[in-house]
Amino acid sequence: MGDRWRVEVDRSLCIGSGLCAAAAPDGFLLDAARQSHPARAEADASEALLAAAEGCPVEAITLLLSGTGEPVFPPEE
Repeated sequence: MGDRWRVEVDRSLCIGSGLCAAAAPDGFLLDAARQSHPARAEADASEALLAAAEGCPVEAITLLLSGTGEPVFPPEE
């Protein structure tokens, strides 16, 4: 993909399903309360990160292009 993404998790929405950590184990960590957070604030764009964001049952994950802040997921309508 070649881009860098800023990875954000809205912890007020996160229900701790763990699907993000399963889809992208290098991209997300679960804390003791099973709340997700990014392993790094920025990461290389990857299919695994996109799959994690798309698979979040409450859409708590946002991916943005690092340089511009343009949304990757969820896409702007």
